Amino acid sequence: MSTSFTIGDARELLHSRFGYRDFRPGQERAVQAVLQKRDTLVILPTGGGKSLCFQVPALMLPGLTVVISPLISLMKDQVDALTARDLPATFINSSLASAEVSSRLARAERGEVKLLYVAPERFDVGSTAERLRAIGVSLLAVDEAHCISEWGHDFRPSYLRIRDVRERLGTPPTIALTATATGDVRTDIVRQLQLHKPETIVTGFDRKNLSYSVVRTRTEADKDAALINALESQPGLAVVYASTRKAVERITQVLERARIPAVGYHAGLDDEHRREVQDAFMRDNVRAIVATNAFGMGIDKPNVRLVIHHAMPGTLEAYYQEAGRAGRDGLPSVCVLLHAFSDRFTHEFFIKTAHPDRTTVERVYNEIVRAADANGLARLSAADISSAARGQLKEREVESALRILTQSGSVVNELASTTQLFVRLLATPLRIKSELGDGLAAERDLLRAIWRVGGASCYDGITIDPNGFPPGLGGAFGVPTLLDSLQKRQFVVWERSGGGLRAPDLRRPFSALRINWEQLDRRRAGDLGKLEAMQKYAYTSGCRRGFLLRYFGDPAASNSCAGCDICLGTHDSTAPAPRRDAPRKRRGVAGGATAAPMRSGRRQAAADYSNDVDASDAQPALVAALRELRTTLARAAKVPAYVIFPDRTLVEMAVRRPVSLDALSDVRGVGPTKLERYGEKILAVIRESDDTEAA
Repeated sequence: MSTSFTIGDARELLHSRFGYRDFRPGQERAVQAVLQKRDTLVILPTGGGKSLCFQVPALMLPGLTVVISPLISLMKDQVDALTARDLPATFINSSLASAEVSSRLARAERGEVKLLYVAPERFDVGSTAERLRAIGVSLLAVDEAHCISEWGHDFRPSYLRIRDVRERLGTPPTIALTATATGDVRTDIVRQLQLHKPETIVTGFDRKNLSYSVVRTRTEADKDAALINALESQPGLAVVYASTRKAVERITQVLERARIPAVGYHAGLDDEHRREVQDAFMRDNVRAIVATNAFGMGIDKPNVRLVIHHAMPGTLEAYYQEAGRAGRDGLPSVCVLLHAFSDRFTHEFFIKTAHPDRTTVERVYNEIVRAADANGLARLSAADISSAARGQLKEREVESALRILTQSGSVVNELASTTQLFVRLLATPLRIKSELGDGLAAERDLLRAIWRVGGASCYDGITIDPNGFPPGLGGAFGVPTLLDSLQKRQFVVWERSGGGLRAPDLRRPFSALRINWEQLDRRRAGDLGKLEAMQKYAYTSGCRRGFLLRYFGDPAASNSCAGCDICLGTHDSTAPAPRRDAPRKRRGVAGGATAAPMRSGRRQAAADYSNDVDASDAQPALVAALRELRTTLARAAKVPAYVIFPDRTLVEMAVRRPVSLDALSDVRGVGPTKLERYGEKILAVIRESDDTEAA
């Protein structure tokens, strides 16, 4: 049945629920295609409003919209922003207990949720897809869709299975969205998702409010000096990207010694610490966050004024994605790459280990066959194989070779059993009685239960089923914990039965394996080509903006701009590091006001964030007062400040200076819900500012 919704209905909902009078370029076409139940591919630059392309239709369509989102932090931010507008959205991911997941799915079944954000891995186990299909999925939205492409810069296995997930959901109309996709990647997204004659929307990749520059360096000390110089010269919140966890921790200490408030973020942090770090940054409590690319897609913060890459990324896709976290509110922001030629070597090493040659894969396969038992099972880890090769194979190379072998079906990676445990008793009955006292009664009871099963055979080793023991021992979850305790005290040794690398046919020679070597060679060459393009960007003598746009196939690319160090004449190709004797500008405050003044021509380009508002017309004192009010409201609501209002909305308030609720409702980003909640408080701040100026 065709939908009766029109784009006019969508525009009305956009204003009533989100506070925007009209769609941005590309959004209207995307919304119209979705309402017509067409598959849609949307390529909008970071900050271009991709989310509205599925959020608006989701509120209009009759069933549920499922949004596949790659990062927990990203989906949480989007859901927080929606619920702040009283919009029916929630998420399910690994951060939630199973009872909470069930509760949220039950809300969806009752029709209380219109937008459900889900991590792609959620569909790998269980019946989540089938349960959602029973609810009725009207739309599937795949955010950060470049992850689904083997040619994209963030090749992610769980994304490759979304095509199957889509079928399990009942093949609903699908919208795929990303900010970074070359022509090859766009074609691959359509193929991988099996989109049917999709409406493809590409509005261009130019972010006119961003300024790009490269600082050439030779040493880590040069980079540290350039980093501090950039932070002291440019006010506002900053993201500093580093290549490794160790580098994140070191650079964070460098900034703290320079008295620049900073926190570090990487995938090695525990959940609680990660939340604390992210909240400190999102609530503007620190000046800078130093992060690996684990923080890349998790940033949905509009007022980042500065993004600095302490090390060169391996691809321009990654650089554009990460640099694009700056200036999502449309205000002037700066992207700086600190580059040393040696940065290239690290990426070449990773490419080599990620795409091992045929000889390496053959050695790994032969080692598995050599160690396999009669059933073809070899209990080997990547570390075991690397050790057996006596240093000639690095563990990372082995892991990549195993990935190739398992993906081709040449080797099967079997999971260890949760219900079959192999246990061998070490301690004598006398030692058990004398050393397992009342404090270890559960461990003693387990040994008694094991002895009843195997008797003296326990000293040779027996296989047990933990679910067959008395309930008080905890079954499949409790027994392994007790065995760990006994193993630490050298009463037993144990392991899960099964599990390991299985060669289906031990007689099958390596030459007979069905591995697509040509495809692997293409991927290796493709990754090296992307690295070469990244290096050329760092060394180009032409317009950097034009270089980026040409790479992504944007016809708007030109040979000059007013927003890169080459065109502005500020690039010093001979200096290994910035001169520290230059006058320092006042250090920016977290959440600070506007970016440093730009050259003429740049300000006009950056002012395009609103159709008819020039940021230079706003009184700084009023903008500061509105920010202070926003901070107070955000703390009371326990949400990041931008969820209340983004910076550009505050600037527009300061320019328009509305005197009534009706006039305030015309400001972009002020919808009915926020008008009701905060309108009078905003007008009071504006009136007080008017009275102060009049006096």
